[in-house]
Amino acid sequence: MRDEKKGPEKDPEKKTPETKGPPPRRTRPRHLVAGILLAALAFAVTVQVRQDEADSYAALRGVELVELLKSLDAANGRLNDQISDLTTVRDELESSTNASETAQEEAQRRLDELSILAGTVGATGPGIRLTIADPDDGLRAATLLDTVQELRDAGAEVIAVNGVARVVAQSWFADADDGGVLISGRLVEAPYVIEAIGKPETLLGPVNIRNGISDRVANRGGALDAETVESITVTALADSVTPEYARADS
Repeated sequence: MRDEKKGPEKDPEKKTPETKGPPPRRTRPRHLVAGILLAALAFAVTVQVRQDEADSYAALRGVELVELLKSLDAANGRLNDQISDLTTVRDELESSTNASETAQEEAQRRLDELSILAGTVGATGPGIRLTIADPDDGLRAATLLDTVQELRDAGAEVIAVNGVARVVAQSWFADADDGGVLISGRLVEAPYVIEAIGKPETLLGPVNIRNGISDRVANRGGALDAETVESITVTALADSVTPEYARADS
């Protein structure tokens, strides 16, 4: 009988460690939230305050940390607004710079075009080359002038004769006393080589048509040979002329 009573008395003692053990950990979610807040705070603090002050925030309560994060979020929002404003100003400056660069490029392009037309710079491009022989010395300045005018009407952008005389709007033609032709004071002699830059097919139009350039040259005892050229380089320059009476209209 005693053994049966002692048996039940030992059973509570065996269960004592289980009943007196630590209770289930129910505070883990709150600790997890606090850990996340502290991590976010640590990131913000490393950006906005000195490192040696970061440890002081560890003693703050969760509510205080939340309020501090709200303050940091507000400051971050203000910084983002400032960044947005500065970005807008930068974009406007870049746009203004681009507009200025575009205007400068356009002005340079226009200057290049006018310089080519004025004959003050060299030029390269496709075109045709006319070689006019004059065995009977029957060609005169009028024939060359007529040829140049026909080429110009056909769209020639650059014209040069014998590689030395650049023909522009102010160019003049005259018969030389000892033979040959004067073009703006430069003497050219047969054979006359006229190079014209433009669309080759169009430039050949007035050359080969009936009563065109070729026929007119032949009627004066000359002979004309025409060829298309993929790339003509004209280095002859026209003399710069200062207008005496004309002024730019503002």
